[in-house]
Amino acid sequence: MRTVHDVLVRPIISEASTDALQLNKYTFEVADWANKIQIREAVEEIFKVHVVKVNTSWTPGKERRRGRVTYRRPDRKKAIVTLVPGDTIEVFTQ
Repeated sequence: MRTVHDVLVRPIISEASTDALQLNKYTFEVADWANKIQIREAVEEIFKVHVVKVNTSWTPGKERRRGRVTYRRPDRKKAIVTLVPGDTIEVFTQ
């Protein structure tokens, strides 16, 4: 049985996602099976905030080499969650 903690894999902290914090948008890597409703419920339950909108996208995995061997990193699903003005998530502000 899947729980809300299975939906969110990790927060994504990059230059672009840090700039989006000013617009009250938070970026997470999410499970590939999760839909927008499940992502909304997970963020609201875990962080006790109110979500206005959820946008999802896929980030394709890159090809990498180690010597002669080439391999491909897995594709990842990313969610950008917009919160109600005034709500914040403490993980990103530290």
